[in-house]
Amino acid sequence: MNAKPTLRRRGSGVLLHLSSLPGPDGIGDLGPQADAFVDFLAEAGQAWWQMLPVGPIGAGNSPYSSASAFAGEPLFISLDLLVEDGLLAAEDLRERPASPTGTADFAGACRFKEPLLGKAFQAFTQRGSAELWSGFKDFQTKHAGWLEDWSRLAALKQQTRGAAWVDWAPEIRARDFRRWGTSSLREFGEAVARHQFFQFLFHRQWERIRSRAAARGVGLIGDVPIYVAHDSADVWANQEIFQLRADGRPSAVAGVPPDYFSEDGQLWGNPLYRWDILKSRGYDWWLARLRQAAGRFDAVRLDHFIGFQRYWEVPADAKTAKAGAWKPGPGAPLFEKVRSELPALELIAEDLGVVTPEVTALRERFDLPGLRVLQFAFGDDHQAESFLPHNYPHRCVAYAGTHDNDTTVGWYADSSRPDERDRARRYMHSDGREMNWDMIKTILSSTADTAIVTAQDLLGLGSQARMNLPGAPAGHWQWRLQPGQLNEDLTRRLRFHTEAGGRLLETKV
Repeated sequence: MNAKPTLRRRGSGVLLHLSSLPGPDGIGDLGPQADAFVDFLAEAGQAWWQMLPVGPIGAGNSPYSSASAFAGEPLFISLDLLVEDGLLAAEDLRERPASPTGTADFAGACRFKEPLLGKAFQAFTQRGSAELWSGFKDFQTKHAGWLEDWSRLAALKQQTRGAAWVDWAPEIRARDFRRWGTSSLREFGEAVARHQFFQFLFHRQWERIRSRAAARGVGLIGDVPIYVAHDSADVWANQEIFQLRADGRPSAVAGVPPDYFSEDGQLWGNPLYRWDILKSRGYDWWLARLRQAAGRFDAVRLDHFIGFQRYWEVPADAKTAKAGAWKPGPGAPLFEKVRSELPALELIAEDLGVVTPEVTALRERFDLPGLRVLQFAFGDDHQAESFLPHNYPHRCVAYAGTHDNDTTVGWYADSSRPDERDRARRYMHSDGREMNWDMIKTILSSTADTAIVTAQDLLGLGSQARMNLPGAPAGHWQWRLQPGQLNEDLTRRLRFHTEAGGRLLETKV
């Protein structure tokens, strides 16, 4: 057996979201291409596969505005694996759509996959094996705490043509289903069961890919956004723990003040927590959320860690985030509870932004690795020095850039930052011809315990492959690998530099 991956052992990995895997059906999924990516990582000596949130995809195809903090995205279910399960026939996949080159087609994936997922549910109810039925019942029991809420919301979304839950009938908004007629309840019950089954399929396929990764010594790093979408099962089912008005709409929303990414700050619009209520309940909802993440991943990145120490509260009617103010977050009591209830869960603190001594103290108190982003090291602001590799602590995760940054090639090609480009060349003794590999080699050889490289930087892609531009309303989250890009030459090159940096994954047969 291979050693269980841990952030406390020197290692490296690749950041690639599930939707960015190649293959048919519009977007990546948990099937054969996920297998191939795990094999690529192992053969390249990598210890980690990091991905973005895997919940139901939200507005603008963003994984960070999901309608559930617990559910998985049904579009990530592999149709090929459903054929193996006998829930679909091979001829069902005859008309598979081809995606635009290098671009995820979320709408096309919905049009093709959703009817086939419905067909798989019908096949299950009519002739599902005893093994599948037993697994489904066990899944329903184990995940009852969130599964019913999500499946009800998903079913109601279909019935109301996507209307927000605050616009539903008052009795449904208040979750009083007893006032429905018998026929409506019967139809609704079947729709709920269908969405529960989709979650079971996601879970079953997830367990398969996680087992494959574990067998090859590769760990999975997940991502838990601090906030959830207002139009979500989480807020609808737990209205008492969020800052809402009597009509269910937010009274205040989340964001960040002006920063590196935006002069106006970022107005995220997520409802804020009532941390006092959560504290009185022992942070039960957060513990359940992290317990779910621990069941899927070997380590979890806590997005916007700063918000746990203090958060930016913006009036719900504000036009920009400039109108906000800092408020105290839950701080140490939350993490004391997490440590007590989930002692084995490894957390990464995404501590980018306005990092105060209090934020650093909270992270260090619980021995959480923070982030170091090499692209930030060559500016002239006061924080740049901390992003230079010779200043890295061992207990951190180093990146050339994250999913929120431009690709390294795109960053270096930006003519508006000549001084930064010059500092980067001098620091890394680079001629600039392969800045992506110069940065990759720099973080792999750094003292950081963990180094993560984006797939785009491995391939040397420009700004057209950027995953996200913070604050932009649309046009992102679409980049996708093309078949054959992760070839043998790239595998050997990454393995060579990984070994040179003392990070090679040691596997046992």
